[in-house]
Amino acid sequence: MKPQVKFLGLQDTRENCWKLFIEKVRRHLKVILCFSPMGSTLRVRARRFPAVVKCTAIDWFHEWPEDALMSVSRRFLEETGDIEPKVKVSISQFMSYVHMSVKEVSKTYLAMEKRYNYTTPKTFLEQIKLYQNLLSKKRSEITMRLERLEKGLMKLQSTALQVPAHSLCITPAATSMQRGEAWPCRAVTVAASSPSRTEPPLQGWAELGRVNPLICSISAPIKVDGLKAKLAVQEAELKQKNEDADKLIHAVGTEMEKVSREKAIADEEELKVQAINMNVAEKQRACELDLAKAEPALVATQEALNTLNKNNLTDLKSFMSPPQLVVNVMAAVMVLMAPEGKIPRDKSWKAAKVMMGKVDTFLDALKKFDKEHIPKACLKAFQPYRSDPSFHPDIIKPKSTAAASLCSWCLNVVNFYEMFCEAEPERRALEEANAELAEAQEKLRCIKNKITDLNTNLAALTAEFEKATAEKIKCQQEADATNRVITLSNSHPGAPQPNPHCTYTAPGAVAPQQPPSPLLPTRLIRGLASENIRWAESVKTLREQEKTLCGDVLLVSAFVSYVGYFTKKYRAELLEKYWIPFLSRLAVPIPITPGLDPLSLLTDAADVSAWSSQGLPSDRTSTENATILCNTQQCPLLVDAQLQGIKWIKNKYGEELRVIRHGQRSYLDIIEQAVSQGQMLLIEDVGETVEPVLDHLLGRNTTKKGRYIRIGDKEVEYHPRFRLILHTKYSNAHYKPEVQAQCTLINFLVTRERLEDQLLAAVVAKERPDLETLKANLTKSQNKFKIKLKELEDSLLTQLSAATGEFLEDMALLENLETMKCTAMEIEEKVKEAKVTEVQINVTRENYRPVAERASLLYFMLSDLNKINPIYQFSLKAFNRVFEKAIQHTAPNNDIKQRVISLMDEITYSVYTYTAQGLLERDKLIFLAQVAFQVLAIKEEVNPAELDFLLRFPSKAGVTSPVDFLQPQGWGGIKVLSEMEEFKNLDSDIKGSAKRWRKFVESKAPEKEVFPMEWKNKSALQKLCMLRCMRPDRMTYAIRNFVEEKMGSKFVEGRSIELSKVYKESSPSTPLFFILSPGVDPLKEVEALGRKLNFTIDNGKIHNVLLGQSQEPVAEQALEVAAVQGHWVILQNIHLVARWLGTLEKLVEQYSLGSHADYRLFMSAEPALSPEEHIIPQGLLENAIKITNEPPMGMHTNLHKALDLFTQDTLEMCSQEIEFKCILFALCYFHTVVAERRKFGTQGWNRSYPFNNGDLTISINILYNYLEVNSKVQWDDLRYLFGEITYGGHITDDWDHRLCRTYLSEYICAEMLEGEVYLAPGFLIPPSLDYKGYHEYINDNLPPESPCLYGLHPNAEIGFLTVTSDRLFQTLLELQPKELDAGGGSAVSQEEKVKSVLGEIIERLPEPFNMVEIMAKAVNKTPYVVVALQECERMNILIQEIRRSLEELDLGLKGELTITSDMEELANALFHSNVPESWTRYAYPSLLSLGAWFADLLLRIKELEVWTTDFVLPAAVWLAGFFNPQSFLTAIMQSTARKNKWSLDKMCLSVEVTKKNREDITAPPKEGSYVHGLFMEGARWDILSGVITDAQLKELTPMMPVIFIRAIPVDCMDTKNIYECPVYQTRMRGPTYIWTFNLKTKEKAAKWILAAVALLLQI
Repeated sequence: MKPQVKFLGLQDTRENCWKLFIEKVRRHLKVILCFSPMGSTLRVRARRFPAVVKCTAIDWFHEWPEDALMSVSRRFLEETGDIEPKVKVSISQFMSYVHMSVKEVSKTYLAMEKRYNYTTPKTFLEQIKLYQNLLSKKRSEITMRLERLEKGLMKLQSTALQVPAHSLCITPAATSMQRGEAWPCRAVTVAASSPSRTEPPLQGWAELGRVNPLICSISAPIKVDGLKAKLAVQEAELKQKNEDADKLIHAVGTEMEKVSREKAIADEEELKVQAINMNVAEKQRACELDLAKAEPALVATQEALNTLNKNNLTDLKSFMSPPQLVVNVMAAVMVLMAPEGKIPRDKSWKAAKVMMGKVDTFLDALKKFDKEHIPKACLKAFQPYRSDPSFHPDIIKPKSTAAASLCSWCLNVVNFYEMFCEAEPERRALEEANAELAEAQEKLRCIKNKITDLNTNLAALTAEFEKATAEKIKCQQEADATNRVITLSNSHPGAPQPNPHCTYTAPGAVAPQQPPSPLLPTRLIRGLASENIRWAESVKTLREQEKTLCGDVLLVSAFVSYVGYFTKKYRAELLEKYWIPFLSRLAVPIPITPGLDPLSLLTDAADVSAWSSQGLPSDRTSTENATILCNTQQCPLLVDAQLQGIKWIKNKYGEELRVIRHGQRSYLDIIEQAVSQGQMLLIEDVGETVEPVLDHLLGRNTTKKGRYIRIGDKEVEYHPRFRLILHTKYSNAHYKPEVQAQCTLINFLVTRERLEDQLLAAVVAKERPDLETLKANLTKSQNKFKIKLKELEDSLLTQLSAATGEFLEDMALLENLETMKCTAMEIEEKVKEAKVTEVQINVTRENYRPVAERASLLYFMLSDLNKINPIYQFSLKAFNRVFEKAIQHTAPNNDIKQRVISLMDEITYSVYTYTAQGLLERDKLIFLAQVAFQVLAIKEEVNPAELDFLLRFPSKAGVTSPVDFLQPQGWGGIKVLSEMEEFKNLDSDIKGSAKRWRKFVESKAPEKEVFPMEWKNKSALQKLCMLRCMRPDRMTYAIRNFVEEKMGSKFVEGRSIELSKVYKESSPSTPLFFILSPGVDPLKEVEALGRKLNFTIDNGKIHNVLLGQSQEPVAEQALEVAAVQGHWVILQNIHLVARWLGTLEKLVEQYSLGSHADYRLFMSAEPALSPEEHIIPQGLLENAIKITNEPPMGMHTNLHKALDLFTQDTLEMCSQEIEFKCILFALCYFHTVVAERRKFGTQGWNRSYPFNNGDLTISINILYNYLEVNSKVQWDDLRYLFGEITYGGHITDDWDHRLCRTYLSEYICAEMLEGEVYLAPGFLIPPSLDYKGYHEYINDNLPPESPCLYGLHPNAEIGFLTVTSDRLFQTLLELQPKELDAGGGSAVSQEEKVKSVLGEIIERLPEPFNMVEIMAKAVNKTPYVVVALQECERMNILIQEIRRSLEELDLGLKGELTITSDMEELANALFHSNVPESWTRYAYPSLLSLGAWFADLLLRIKELEVWTTDFVLPAAVWLAGFFNPQSFLTAIMQSTARKNKWSLDKMCLSVEVTKKNREDITAPPKEGSYVHGLFMEGARWDILSGVITDAQLKELTPMMPVIFIRAIPVDCMDTKNIYECPVYQTRMRGPTYIWTFNLKTKEKAAKWILAAVALLLQI
C-alpha cells in the first residue's frame, strides 16, 4: 500500500496505509444477502435492522411465470436427442403446466389438510434433470433388454435349425404348457431322406413358421451322412492320439523310476547330514560356552588398553626412578612380550624405557599381542609377579595410572589365555566335525543336482504327455458331440421325451429306450416354447415402448418430482384431473402409453415383493413412496411419524446404512466418513429446520470438479455413491421453501387402508395365530416366488444371450436351462396353489375386518385431536398397546359374529378411556361426539346431509320468525331444514301448532322431552338437527344423550382417574404426563402412590424437580441416577424451560431403553393458550400416558367428587356427629357451587378464582376442631372462617365477597339441622346418613344440571352453553374429512381486505371537534358542560389516533413508509375485524367487533355533536355513550349540591325506574337526569309492578326503561326492599364497574345476589 499512499501525496505511515486499504475495501467489497420471504423472519429482521432495507439495493426474485418455465425447459431439452423438435415444445409446455398445477393443488392442500407444500424454480430444474437422466437410463435399459431378448430368440432359432424337424413338437399356445396340460401337438415329418412324409415339406415348415415366426427361416433337415464321415475321421485321429499317448506313458514311467532310485539315495544321505549337523551344533554350543567364560578377561584386557594413550605412557617413561611396583609391572610386561619365549635377563627400568622407546610402536604391540599363543616360558616367568599381592591395578594406580592399566592388561591376558587353553579340545573336535559336515554336504549336493537333471527330463516328458492327453480328450469330445447329433437325427420321430419334470408320450407311440440327455435340445426347444412366444411379444412391446418412452418418462419424472408430499387423494387428482387431461389437449401430442401407471416404468412385481419382504406395507401409497425414494435424485426427506418408512429403509439397506441423529457424539465425523466412503447415511428425527452444516450436502454444492464438498469448516472428498436420507417424526412439519427445494418430501404417514390391514393382521394373530402365521408364510413365499421367477428369467436370458459356439454341444448349458425352466414351472404351480390357499385364509380373516376398520378409524380420530390442542399427541406404538390390551380384556365368545361385536365395543371403549384421561373437560365431549358420528357413518347409520347440516347449521338470512319463541337465525335454519325431504313441512307445522312447539321449546330440558306430533318418530340425528334450530344452548346435553343412546351409558359416565391403574400401564419407555389445570397439584397423588410402593422423597427413591431457575442440570442428574437405580423422577412445569425441552426429549428417549425396570418418569406442564405458543416436543407427548386432573363439569359429578375426598371414618370422627355431617354436606355442596360457578363466566364470578379441594378439606378440619371445642354451634363464626379466610382468601372483588357471604348465609344456618334448608330448588339438605347413603341421596334427589342449582336464572347458561355448543360443532366440522369445495371462487388477500376496511373507516371518520369553537359556546361551565368538554377532548384524542394510524398504514401499504410492528398489528386487527390495541388505549371499554365498535363510535360522536350544539342537557342521556360514565353521575350530584348547597360527601344518588321509553321523554327533569340505554342481566324489570322479577326464558339482557337519577342526602335513602345492583360498562364486569343502583324488589336481595343480577351499559 505504501506506493499507492505516496502516489496520493501522503506520508507512507502505517495509519495512512491502513486507512487507504479500508477505503479500497469499502469501495470494492460487494456483499450479497439472501433471505427467504416466507414467514415473518425477514420482516422482523428488517424492522430490527433498518440498514438491511435502507442501505441495500433490494432485488426481489418473484416466482417464475409460465413463459419463463417453458423457456428454461426448452433450453435444457435442446440437449436431449431422439425427440422431435415439435414434441420438445409440447414437453416443455407439459413441464411448466405440471409446475403450475402442483402450485394450485398445494394451495388446496394447505386449506384442507393444513400442510405446506412449496414449488420452487429449483424443483422445476430438478424435474428437467430427472427427466433427462431417467430418459437416458430407460433407453439404455430397453436397448439392453431388447438385445438380450433378441439374442435369446436367435439362440432358440439356431437351436431349432440344428435339431431335426421331426423331433420338434410345436405348441400352438404357450398357455397349454403353463397350465401343465397335455401338449396338443402333432409330429411334422419333413426329413428329405424319408420316402414317405405326413405332409409336404413346405407345408410343414409353414406351419412351424406360423407357430413361431422366428423359426420360419428353417429350410431343410441336417444331412446325417456327412456327420458319419466326419465321425470316422475323428475316430482315426483319436486312435493315433491313443498310440502316441501310450508311448509317452512308457517313457515317463522309465524316467520316474530313475528319479525314485536317486531320490532314495539322496534321502539317506540327507539323514546322515542331519545327524552330523546335530553333532556339530552340540559341540559348537559347548565351545561357545567355554569361550563365554573367557570373555570377561578379554573385555577387561581391552578396557585396560583403552585407558592407555601416548600421553600417560610418555609420563610413565619420563620417570627417572620409579617406585618398585612400577618397575615390577614393566618387568612383567617384558616377560610376557619376550619374543619366542626368550626371557630377557635385564628387566631393569632402563631396559623397560628402551622397550617403550617409541610409545606409539609400544602401544600397537600391546594391541596386536597374540593372546591365544603365549609361550610357556613367559607364563612361568610371569608367575612370581602374579603371585605378588601388591601386583594389583588398584594398588599401583596411585603410583601411576599407566602402570595400573599395564598391570591389569598383564593379569587379564594371562587369565584369558588359560581359559582359552582349557577350551582347546572342544575347538579341535568342532573343527573335525565341521570338516566331516562339509564333505557330507558336498556329496548330497551332487546327488541333488543329478535328481534335478532327471526331474527336468521328466517334466519335459510329462508336458508332452499332457499335451497329447488334452488333444486326445478334445478329439474324444468332438467325436462324442458328433455322435450325439447323429443320435438325435436317428431318434424315434413319434416319441419326443420332454424334460423329467414334464413327461409326455404321444398317443400310440412307444417311448424310446434311450437316456434323456440325447433328446435334451428337443425338450429344451419344446420347454421354452412359451418363452419363445412371450419373448417375441416382449420384443414387440419394447419396440412400442421405445416410441412412447419420451412421454412415459415425462409423466413418471413429474410424478417423482412433485407428488411425494401429497396424500393418496391429491396424487390421484394431479394425475387424473390435471396432467393426463392436459396431455390429451396438446396441439402436438406427446407419444405416451395409454393408461400408463407411473410405477410400471420404475419398478416391477419382483421389486415390490422384495420391498414387502423388507417390511414395507403393501398398499399402493407405500409402494409409490418407495419408488419415489429409490428414483429421486434429490435428498429424500421422509415425513414418517409412525416410523414405518424408516423401519423399511433399515431393513432394505441393512449394514450398508449409517444411522445418526443430530446432537449425538461424533455427529460431523460420521457424516464426513460417510461422504468420503460413499456410504448410505440416514439422519433420524430432524426438526422443522435443517442444520446449516447440511446445506452443501442437500444442495450437492461440490467443488474442485465435483471431487470435494464442504461440511462445516472442512472440505471432504465427495464419493459419487454417497446418498443422504433425512427423516422426521413430526406429522405436520412446516418446511420452508429453501428446504423443500433441496429435498424430496415423501409422505410416509400411515393411511387408513394401510393401518387397517396391519391391525387386521394383529387381531387375527391374537384370535387365530395359526391362521395369521400361515398367511404370513404364504406372503413371504409368494414374494420369494416372484423374486425367484424374475431371477430365473433374467438368468435364462443371460445364459442364452451369452452362449457362444455350438449351442447344442454345450450340454451343461442345455441342462441348466432346462432345470431353470422346470423350476419356473414348479414355482408357477406353487403360486397357483398359494393363491387358492390365500383366498381360503382371507375368507376367515375378513370376518375380523370390522374390528380392524373400527380401530383404524379410532387411531385417525386420535391423530386429529392435535388440531384441537397440540398437546394431544398420540403415537401408533401407544395406540397398538391399547388395541392389544383391549383384545385381551374382551370376554371370550365362540360365536365369531358376537366375538367381533364384543371386540369392537371393547376396543372403542378402551381407546376412549385411554384418550379421555388426557383430555381437558371441554374437549372430552368433542372427542366423544366425533367417535359416535364416525362410527355411525362407517355403519351407514348417518345421513351425510343431515350431519353436515348439524355441524354447519346453514341459516337463511333476512327472514323474520313468525313465532316469538324462535330467533330469526333459528327460523332461518328451520327454513333450510324444511327443504330436505325428511323435514318437509316442518316450518308450516311449527306455525300451525305454535302452542305445542312453544311448550316444547321453552321447556327446561327439551332434549329429554318428546317432540310434538309425528316429529317424535324421527331418528336421533334428525331430532338433533331440529333441536339445534330451536335450542342451540341445549345441544351439549343433547349430544351427550345421543352418545349414550348410540354408544352406551358407560361412555358418558365421568368418575375420577385412579392413578394406581394408570401406573400399571406405564414403563421406563412410557412416562406419565400430567396436563395441569388451575388449582390442581398432581404431586400429592404421585406421592401417595409412591408411599404404597415404597417410593418416597425421604428414602431417596423419588426425585422431585421443580423446573425453572437453572434446575436443568439437577433434572439431568436425577434422570441419570433414576434410570440406573430404578427411581422415580418428577419433572414439574416443563413448559417453563422451553430451551431445554429438546435436550429432555433426547434424554427421555435415551433412558427409555436399557434402564432399570422400576424407573419411571412423571412430567407436568400447562397447555398452551394457542397453537402458536405450544412448545412441548412431540417426542415427549406421543408415547406418554397423558392425564388431566381438571375438575369434571357438572354439579352431579363434582358433588360426588367432593364427597370422595372423605370416608365413613371422617363422618364418624366428631362428637357432634349430626351437626358435623349436616354442615359437612352443606360445605361439599357449597364447594361444588363456587367451583362450578366459574363456568358461567363473569355472571358466575367477576374474576376467576383457583378454588381447589384443599379449601374444602381445610374447612372440614376447621369445622371438626371448632365443634370439638364448642358445645354449641357458632354459626356466624363458622361462616366468617369459611367465607372470609378459607374461601374468601382467594377472592379479590368486593361483589364476589358479597356473593360468597350470601351463599354461606343461605346454606349454613341453624335451620339446616331441622332439615328445612333447600340447597337448591327441590333439593333439601339430607338427613344424617352414612357415607354410601349420601352418594345414593345425591343420585336419587339432586335435580338435573341447571343454573338453578347455583341460584342463577336458567338464562345464565344459555350464553355460555350456546358458545360451548358452537365451539363443539365448529371443532367437529374441522375434524371431518375434508372435501374440495365445488364452488370455487377466489379468496380476497389480506392486503386487499385491509385496504378496503382502511379506506371505508377513513371515509366515514368525522373530523375532530373544534375545541376553540366549543369552548367559546360554553360560557357557563356547569358540571354537565365540564363533562361534555372532557368527553369531546377524549373523543378528539381517539379520532386523531385512528386517523394517524390509518394514514401511516396506508402509506406503508403503498411502500412509501417502512412497515413497523405497530402498523403490522393494526393491519392484522383490521383483517380479523378486531379493534386495534392502539385504539383501545384511548377508547372506552367495549367487547364489540370492529364493525359494531365503529358504528357505536359514530353514534357517540353524534350524541356529543347534538349536546355541544347549545350545551343543553339532553332529555334522556345515553349513559353508555360516555368515556367515563362516573363523571356524569358525579355531575348530577355536583349540580344538586351547588343548587341546594349540600355537602357532596353526604349525598347519594336515588334511582327511580320509570315506565317510559326514550321516545316518551321530551324534556330533561328540573333536577337530576333521565338516562337510557341500560340492560339488565340475570333478571328483568317488571314495568307494571316496578320491581325486579325473574327474567323470561331466553331473554338474556332485557332493556331497562328510562331511569330517573337524582341526588339526595344519604339519610333520605330508602333501604327497605332494596337490591344493591352493580352497574358495569360491559358484560366483562369486574374492572368495568361504575356505580351501584338501588333497585326495588319484593324478593329477598339474596336471590338476586345469587342470580348475579347487574345493569350493563353495553351488550
